Amino acid sequence: MALIGGAVSLGVGAVLRADERTAAAVQMDRLTATAVAAVRAETRRYVDTLRTTAAAVGAQQTLTAAEYAALTAPLRGMRLAGATSMALVVPATDGEVAQVERTWRDRGATGLTLRPQGVGEHAFTVLVAALDGGTGRTGLDMTQAAAPAAVLAESRRSREVAVSDTYQLLVDRTLPPERRQNSFVLAAPVYQGVGENFLGWLLFGIRGQDFMGGILQSAGAGLTDLRLEADEVTGQVVTVATVHNPAGHRADLERAVAVPVADSTWTLRLTAARRDLPGGRTGLPAAVAGGGVCLTLLLTVLVWVLATGRERAQARVEAATTELIAEQAETGRQATLLQAVLDSISEGVAVAGADGTLLMENPAAHAILGQAAPPAGGADSWQQHFGFYRPDGVTPVPTGEMPLVRALAGENVDQMEMTVRNATHPDGRLISVSARPIDTAGGRRGAVAVFHDITDRKRVETELRAFAGMVAHDLKAPLTLVSAYAELVAEALDDLAGGSGAPTLDQARRGTAKVLHGAGRMQRLINELLDYTAARDATLRVERLSLRALVDEVVTARTDAPGHEPEARPDIFVGPLPDVHADPVLLRQVIDNLVGNAIKYTPPGQAPRIDITAREDEDGGVRVRIADRGIGIPDGEHAAVFDSFHRASNGMAHPGTGLGLAICRRIVERHGGHIDAAPNPGGGTIFSFTLSGAIAHDAEPVPQTPDTVTTS
Repeated sequence: MALIGGAVSLGVGAVLRADERTAAAVQMDRLTATAVAAVRAETRRYVDTLRTTAAAVGAQQTLTAAEYAALTAPLRGMRLAGATSMALVVPATDGEVAQVERTWRDRGATGLTLRPQGVGEHAFTVLVAALDGGTGRTGLDMTQAAAPAAVLAESRRSREVAVSDTYQLLVDRTLPPERRQNSFVLAAPVYQGVGENFLGWLLFGIRGQDFMGGILQSAGAGLTDLRLEADEVTGQVVTVATVHNPAGHRADLERAVAVPVADSTWTLRLTAARRDLPGGRTGLPAAVAGGGVCLTLLLTVLVWVLATGRERAQARVEAATTELIAEQAETGRQATLLQAVLDSISEGVAVAGADGTLLMENPAAHAILGQAAPPAGGADSWQQHFGFYRPDGVTPVPTGEMPLVRALAGENVDQMEMTVRNATHPDGRLISVSARPIDTAGGRRGAVAVFHDITDRKRVETELRAFAGMVAHDLKAPLTLVSAYAELVAEALDDLAGGSGAPTLDQARRGTAKVLHGAGRMQRLINELLDYTAARDATLRVERLSLRALVDEVVTARTDAPGHEPEARPDIFVGPLPDVHADPVLLRQVIDNLVGNAIKYTPPGQAPRIDITAREDEDGGVRVRIADRGIGIPDGEHAAVFDSFHRASNGMAHPGTGLGLAICRRIVERHGGHIDAAPNPGGGTIFSFTLSGAIAHDAEPVPQTPDTVTTS
């Protein structure tokens, strides 16, 4: 009853309020029509007055100042609001100024002095009829202001009355700023005789606020604001005149109507407050709605008193219902919490029903398996759907050996390794699966499986096995060498003790050199193994640094190192390099390794030539390019050179461990970038690496003029 009664009361009030709004809209439309009619009538009167006067002036065979004064004298009695003057404007070129001045002086314009502005075409006021009590100014060049110049050109082109853009009249520019108004001029062409000889123009100056003020004031009773706007040729909207009637209420009704003015169309905007208009807002809707609500409340209280007994029973039912809802909410919360936990863990979890249908899988399981659960088909469809293979990646896993199938049969499965290969994982992913049987609703058996992606772990294990083999191989050779030559040194020392001569001493020296060489090889291997470990495990200390300063430091160290023949001194070109965000120690190691390789792998007797440049990528990163003219990398091995312990077989013997470029790749990838190698046209190799997102947002742009340094 309360809802129905309140709805009816409010509905009646809303209907009455809608009627008030309709009435206010009607009143607003009526006031708008009145104002628009007044503005149209007045602007038409001004245009007709100008057109009539222009025709009368053109009818004179030889127009004189006295005749012009007689023709314009009636204008002073027409009470043309805002009118400043009506001037006769004649055209003249630079060479015609003196002749035009003499002609109109002879016609009675004594004291006329033409004042041209600029060069080219001019338009001078030669006869002026002041309509605002002033004296009027002759000799003005109307082309000095853009608005009158444009309206004169348009009027002559169209042979009709034209209106200018709003501007401050030339005669008003001497007034104080507070007395200046947005004004405009009407222009009409004047033609004489039957041949329609063009004499000039009649220019009707009008102050906008004075012109429209009286019209809008008389037509705007009940309105809050009236504003007349003109669209400039530049697209800017300029207010010609404004009338504000303070009503004390916020305006909530608005109208905009187009008003033709000569050859242009202006916009009249009107606003009003609904409550200020007749019938716009009364207290009747509120009174009707309030009375209906009060009556409804009285009836509601009466019904409540009569229905008290029933409500007590309903209260008990509601209490039980509330308890049930709370239990359901708690159950839902627990389910949501469990789902949130499953969604957040990194291990994949999947649950299968007794019939082999996958009931649930979390996002991690979806990502690891690469496929969503099949809609139907049971365990028989898993191998084809997911692509389960044995660790060799070739042999399919039989359905009966799958971990979930074995768990459905009651068996516990721990860390069974399989390969998953499908459209999402075309290269295959190695996973470890553990499964357990579970009891589902109704005593039916299900199974749960946990998936763990061990691809990266297996890759590390493979690298460690390769590492162990390489270390064993590389350390065995120098240790054998050290042992053998140490024995020779011992024998040589025994011979020396027995009185042997120089041959035994030379043999001892050669053996000692071999021992030192073997120790040096082991020392280099150990140092590079430490660098390899640091490149993978060391903490990144990223900071903004000057790539140019870092490269200059490496280049200086490499070129100043002892042992270079004068004719084989490295020639290194360094182009413009931006600032980057990176670990300075690790990034220096990348630059040093690449520059060192470029120097090392240069044919004997040839000076190393290296170019170091950089450019900014579209994604905001930096690509650094180190190009050399060395012996190059054999075809097919440009990607393999970055693998650990790989040595390119280029037909030339160069000592090394095969870890330098692997260290570079680890460092670049830890910075989020990528490194690659490509042949250098003309011989040699180009190494390029990126620092993803490494350019600082506030870094200075790379100069367009190369600030290069060549060290040779």
